Amino acid sequence: MKKLLMTLVASVAIAVSANAQVFVGGSVGFGSVKVAGNDSEVTYKIVPEVGYNFNKNWAIGLKIGYQKGACNLVDENIAQDVNTKVFTVAPYGRYTFVHSKYVNVFIDLGLGFASYTDMGTQFDLGVTPGVAVNLSDKLSFVSHIGFAGFKTFSPKGDGKSSSKFGLDVNQNNLTFGLYYNF
Repeated sequence: MKKLLMTLVASVAIAVSANAQVFVGGSVGFGSVKVAGNDSEVTYKIVPEVGYNFNKNWAIGLKIGYQKGACNLVDENIAQDVNTKVFTVAPYGRYTFVHSKYVNVFIDLGLGFASYTDMGTQFDLGVTPGVAVNLSDKLSFVSHIGFAGFKTFSPKGDGKSSSKFGLDVNQNNLTFGLYYNF
């Protein structure tokens, strides 16, 4: 993990020194979950992100995240909200189709991988719409909502994977973050 983060930092530094159209940022989240008669549990998520703008319409990026606490799984045989630790990696391509001085609207096409501690792995492929509010030339407030695509979960041990395809718009698919544009 430490090696991966150092590689990410080095990549950002090289891109910035080459006068690239780089953005860095990400999102964080926290909450409290109480499940039927149990004590409340604090959950948190941190998802740093780095990306490169090819032009005003097209960009690529990478999210690397860590989450602890209640997580929503694809597998219908496992309780929907489970207490676990999750490591995620999600590269994406972004197409921005609405531009204004203050607001940009975009869609991310992404491929995601998540490893749930002692439970299994999840892969997804799909699109996520988003909006960026340009607070200045360098700083943007970014929000994503929803997911449309395919997800599959493979639990450890039994080899019986679960999958789903469709549109998923709920509180688990709403994120807020900040980007700094170099």
